[in-house]
Amino acid sequence: MTDAEKFMSVALRQARISAKSDEVPIGAVIVKDGEVIAVAHNTRNASHDATGHAELIAIRRACKRLGDWRLAGCDMYVTLEPCVMCLGACFNARLSTVYFGAYDLSGEGCVPIAETLGRTLNHELQLCGGVLEKKCSAILTEYFKSKRISD
Repeated sequence: MTDAEKFMSVALRQARISAKSDEVPIGAVIVKDGEVIAVAHNTRNASHDATGHAELIAIRRACKRLGDWRLAGCDMYVTLEPCVMCLGACFNARLSTVYFGAYDLSGEGCVPIAETLGRTLNHELQLCGGVLEKKCSAILTEYFKSKRISD
């Protein structure tokens, strides 16, 4: 198992916590020097907060832990390709790399947006998609399938 797969597995555990709480099952992990420094999962429904995305919560926790808003040298592992809001936060936090599992097929993806944001925010953020993609996609598919059945 690669390091990326190991840390994505931690993010998947967080996504499962989201699903059990009837939240969209997305989990995020921030790693520095091979150590997990923050974990989070979606909490939008429970917190009544539109910004309750796993990525934003993980960034807040990592910043608090490090005592700095800059997360230089840190990587994020998230089970779904980041939305525009979360991608902007990743840039602003100065993350080095974002590894994501499933691709968000509902839009055009974050890579073209990242290229534009990078020029605007003067920070280079590496994106690496498809880490444990099948597992990350499956948890989302199962969640939304269960929502359609219960409606």
